Amino acid sequence: MQQKEDKLHNMTEERANFGSKLGVILATAGSAVGLGNVWRFPYMTGQNGGAAFILVYLACILLLGIPCMVSEFIIGRHGASNTARAYTKLSGGSPWKWVGYMGVLTGFLITGYYAVVSGWCLQYVCASVLGEIKGDSTFVAQYFQEFSSSAFLPVLWTVVILVTTHLIIINGVRRGIERASKLLMPALFILLLVIVVASCLLPNAEKGIEFLFKPDFDKMDKNVFLGALGQSFYSLSIAMGCICTYASYYSRQTNLLNSAVQISLVDSFVAILAGLMIFPAAFSVGVNPDSGPSLIFITLPNVFNTAFAGMPLIGWVISLMFYLLLSLAALTSLISLHEVSTAFFFEELHISRKKGALIVTVVTCIIGMFCSLSLGAVDGLSVGGKSLFDVFDFVTGQIFLPVGGFLTCLFVGWFVPLNIVRDEFTNWGTVRATFFGIYLFLIRFVCPVAILAIFLHQFNVI
Repeated sequence: MQQKEDKLHNMTEERANFGSKLGVILATAGSAVGLGNVWRFPYMTGQNGGAAFILVYLACILLLGIPCMVSEFIIGRHGASNTARAYTKLSGGSPWKWVGYMGVLTGFLITGYYAVVSGWCLQYVCASVLGEIKGDSTFVAQYFQEFSSSAFLPVLWTVVILVTTHLIIINGVRRGIERASKLLMPALFILLLVIVVASCLLPNAEKGIEFLFKPDFDKMDKNVFLGALGQSFYSLSIAMGCICTYASYYSRQTNLLNSAVQISLVDSFVAILAGLMIFPAAFSVGVNPDSGPSLIFITLPNVFNTAFAGMPLIGWVISLMFYLLLSLAALTSLISLHEVSTAFFFEELHISRKKGALIVTVVTCIIGMFCSLSLGAVDGLSVGGKSLFDVFDFVTGQIFLPVGGFLTCLFVGWFVPLNIVRDEFTNWGTVRATFFGIYLFLIRFVCPVAILAIFLHQFNVI
């Protein structure tokens, strides 16, 4: 027994850390920045009235997202281990430890079906290179339907992006995750800025800019508030195990509140830039901004084809850059999701990182394969009339995430000893505790109520 405890102690002591403050910010921001920013945020903004939604969203990031992120930072850094063990250490082995296990399971399941959508992005990169996505809106819609429901290509791209993620993960924290983040995140920003400039220079682009930045408060209702709450929660990767796992690699000198604020700013900035990339182009060709989830794969190709009809080469470059951007955003999130489960397996099973990563890659490839095939290629891969893809999306996104976030707030706010929370928040007294009282109030009272409201609203309870 003593030997086992010594071994666990040594694993904690020898645990890898991010090598720089920039690495901390870029890696954790990469976890948060993903298809939720570039895909979900624009269509949610379009469906909820534009600028008014953004104002509520930013308020939710401040009052909900940052406190929840800091809470996961506290658990992760104090536990200095995978998410499940971190909760177990702080809970003293009480039933609260299962919140950590649920976080690992959530991240694991999301990895599988998220890789399917990520694979679609790679297909659209290739299709853009070959000039295949040309024609009217009917052709573009048919192209997506035929591709996403086919048996071979979607599965192939799912495996390709998971193997790519695997090759990054097996190189460890500094040489793998941190190094990849320092390359991928700047590339993502450069691509995003180039497309934003091109979009804003289109005729009538000012209408899209006005939609994004001129609030129409007449459209404010309960759905806008709850939609913004949900988007802020999902956008920052709360309760997936990602934030907690990455925080376990933070040094004792990392300022948790400052890091949460900086990461939230990067995340929100990318989301707003995504809106600036999409809405000016959409308004330029008369496309309705509330096109919904089909915006990226059906509506936007048609927008590119129409907006740059007189400049086909520029249209081809912009389309290619856009889907490269989507692929990079998807990859940064997949890296963090994969790491959640990799850290769990190699630490709990006492195996090498490579073997732990291999388990995750193989199993998530199988999950992704079945989720992809359930979208039309194979009959019978459904539950209750929903495809396996939709089932995974519903269970993780609409049940596990809000429940995990809610329980984490209660755990840190009411169960974890106050001195531990204060010590982590203030870096053992070396950082001012100016906002500690506000943080504690938000995590004890405001965040649980807000998350509960999101959860009940999606089932039409409120």
